[in-house]
Amino acid sequence: MTISALPALSDIPEGVVPGLLRIENSDREATTPVILEMLRSVYPHDQIFGDYCPVQGYIDCPPRELYEYLSDTRSLEEWTYSLRGFTETGKPGLWESYDLLGPNTRIYTRTVANPDAMTVDYHCAWDQSDHLWMIYLMRVVDAQLVFDKPGSVVLWTNCHHPFYDRNPYQDTAPEGRKVWVGDFWEMFSAGHQLELDNLRAIAEYRASNGLPITPDWMK
Repeated sequence: MTISALPALSDIPEGVVPGLLRIENSDREATTPVILEMLRSVYPHDQIFGDYCPVQGYIDCPPRELYEYLSDTRSLEEWTYSLRGFTETGKPGLWESYDLLGPNTRIYTRTVANPDAMTVDYHCAWDQSDHLWMIYLMRVVDAQLVFDKPGSVVLWTNCHHPFYDRNPYQDTAPEGRKVWVGDFWEMFSAGHQLELDNLRAIAEYRASNGLPITPDWMK
């Protein structure tokens, strides 16, 4: 399987951003203990196992530039833990990639962005593109408004769609795959915090080194 021909993170030398966890440098087995430790020490039980998964954080980079980066679906190639190999489909705005959490698992993504509100919603689904039911709701807020300092605040929420508990599209799943995306729901809070930390590390490195937040290969 070819993961990607896109030069993701090619503007940043390997190993120069500390704490960056991506599947290339920390496989699922190695990362699971990290996530479990985060679950034990950071998040309350009812937040992890409830119907919502909210994470949020401050990122020291200009909010408009961060919004523009997130609104390009291909940014997920860089800051998410396991989404790789983005290619355009024949449908406008719809991208196909692999989620390396599952073997041979395709994930489809359509990004719905509002530049006025700086909201970026990723509509996704494993295995099929007809019903994009996994919705990742994100908003970039100008930190000057809420913290009286430059930078960005990112608010990110997921809702526990019933399909996380049961896969209604089993006929589209790759043969032999034993996991389902919903199997990871209890780890979403920690997993998404890990990815938000990745986003912060990448964006702050670029901002502090005079690099565009959106790299040249995405323009």
